[in-house]
Amino acid sequence: MSWLSDLYKLQKQELKKDIEPSLVNAIFRMYDRFPRIGLKERIGQQDMSLDIADAYINGRNAMIEAGVGIGKSFAYLIPSLLINQISQQPVIIATSSIQLSEQIHKDLRFIGSRLGFTRVRSVVGKGMGQYACRYRAADLLQTDDSSSPLSTLARQIVNYEIDERADIKGGISDAVWSNVCVNDCKFERCQYKSTCSFYEMRAKINANASDMDFIIVNQDLLIRDLIKKKEGTKGLITERPALIVIDEAHNLEAKVRDAGTLEFTFRRTGRILEDALQILFKQSEARDLMAQFKFLKRCVSYIFKQVETDLLQTAKQDNDRIKVSEITGVPLKRGAQILKECSLSLSVLTSKHEREIDNLFEDINGLIELFDVLAGVKDNYLIWASNTQRESTLSICPKGISQFLKYTLFNGKTSVILTSATMCQSGETLEEQYAYLTQSLGYRGDYMERQASPFDYDNHSMMYIAKDIPYYNHQNREAYLEAAYKEMMRLCNLTDGRTLVLFSAKEDMKYIHKKLNSEKLAWAVHVQREGSSQDGVIADFRSSKGVLLSTGVFWEGVNIEGSDLSQLIIFRLPFPVPSDPVYEYKASMADNPLKDVFVPDMLLRLRQGTGRLIRSETDLGVLSILDSRLSAAAKKDYRDKVLGALPFKRVTEDFRVLKRFVEEKGIQRSGK
Repeated sequence: MSWLSDLYKLQKQELKKDIEPSLVNAIFRMYDRFPRIGLKERIGQQDMSLDIADAYINGRNAMIEAGVGIGKSFAYLIPSLLINQISQQPVIIATSSIQLSEQIHKDLRFIGSRLGFTRVRSVVGKGMGQYACRYRAADLLQTDDSSSPLSTLARQIVNYEIDERADIKGGISDAVWSNVCVNDCKFERCQYKSTCSFYEMRAKINANASDMDFIIVNQDLLIRDLIKKKEGTKGLITERPALIVIDEAHNLEAKVRDAGTLEFTFRRTGRILEDALQILFKQSEARDLMAQFKFLKRCVSYIFKQVETDLLQTAKQDNDRIKVSEITGVPLKRGAQILKECSLSLSVLTSKHEREIDNLFEDINGLIELFDVLAGVKDNYLIWASNTQRESTLSICPKGISQFLKYTLFNGKTSVILTSATMCQSGETLEEQYAYLTQSLGYRGDYMERQASPFDYDNHSMMYIAKDIPYYNHQNREAYLEAAYKEMMRLCNLTDGRTLVLFSAKEDMKYIHKKLNSEKLAWAVHVQREGSSQDGVIADFRSSKGVLLSTGVFWEGVNIEGSDLSQLIIFRLPFPVPSDPVYEYKASMADNPLKDVFVPDMLLRLRQGTGRLIRSETDLGVLSILDSRLSAAAKKDYRDKVLGALPFKRVTEDFRVLKRFVEEKGIQRSGK
């Protein structure tokens, strides 16, 4: 049969000969139209589009660092539109946030219509937690006080006023939203499925290859799809994409770990066992099932009592991840064996509720993993306990993810493009510059030339390092915060507000916010809001031209152009927490943990954060870092790496030099 294989290869080569000139020529034609449709030509953008075309033609993967301002989304959307047209197969674009997914969807509509793609069928896929559940809302209305805020929210959902979390103006807390969001969906059995945005979205992202052109999802959803397909259950996303583009790929490792992390609470675990019992009992009516599940529930109860004790004794804050002490007095191996028998029974069931059984099968397999890890049978997982949304939570996470991605994503079946503004470290060759992500992700493929930002950082910006602030550690935390606070005040007054302050720890942000609230200030103070959307607080910050305190989501994806943002303050270098189970494990595998793990990880996040400052060709601004470990006097080995990685080449530790720069560039408001 080798002649058939040879014939297939020959046909594929002939097809590539046809595709290559037509695809490349079509890309050039697209960019030739830019001046006529009011868009600016950028060399870096065109080069990136051609690199993507080359990777697709040759069936290769590609890593491409695309600097701020080259127009990264258009750079991959243009070849993607053409590849979709040629192949008649969908393009999957995976991002790191909902906001970015929605922005790419807008960009796709804009560039597609401008370039003559009249019919582009696309869908934005989000995690189930972003969608309102009418089934849960209706159930809540029957039991909750009708005048409570939660009942009001449930009523809006039942009355079709709210479909998604983003529909709620002003945002909503995680704790409240968790009562009404989609959770353990009933899929085909739900009476509300015909009007459910989540159900409709899931159908569209899993449509036949010929029925959808672009599927835009967050990275979490893509990874969950890969996990499901690897485990042999039905995937979430269509089987045959023409191309996969992963934007903000510097987040991919963390997203894979998050998606691979299994979380268990006492309530959810009890619900899984109850659902499994009901389905299996309907099929077999075996009497011993009741006794077996009663035993499993007792095991789970003992496990979570131990976890709650550990958290009370060890956890200092709600988000602390703590080690779990050895679980004793629980027959974990017997429990695992019963769960394996349940899993086998579920795997052979046939039912019109196939998707529900698949999800339950996955949940039971997760419980098997948990019991095996707790029993010491498996050592390829990290395990920790935490308080998540005020519930004791037990989490397990695979130790290594590179092998998983190597064989599920970078396997050569579909070309995968990884891109971000911050992918590289220092190094003489492209392989060295991309090495940290390559190793972390198990990447196999080509390295493309870095497309540098076109912005004039040399003339438009200055970096200031506060050299006199004491080093941060737990013993002198308050002394550090007091000194950093005074310096922050001086800097905010220098630019008369218009400052975004990025914190690595919420506790630091809360401390500074409390101090600012006790003072009379010449500028307004804003603080980020709980929830996924920050549009409201950004709008308030812009209108007041004040100071915005932030952490988490503000380190990336935030775009505030113009003089409304004239200064960015990094409160502390964003090193990962050494005691975090993931980084503790990564450090244990490295020859030099600081050099090989902590500094590269910090640099990726720092580059993202500092990228918030200069967002257009005319922007002017100051980057201030309130961490004296970066000063020349500190003589830290990583100082040169940090300065080399950032585009800010005018660096000073003298406040007077910074003040002159601000005055010369007119960064201060007129009249100041």
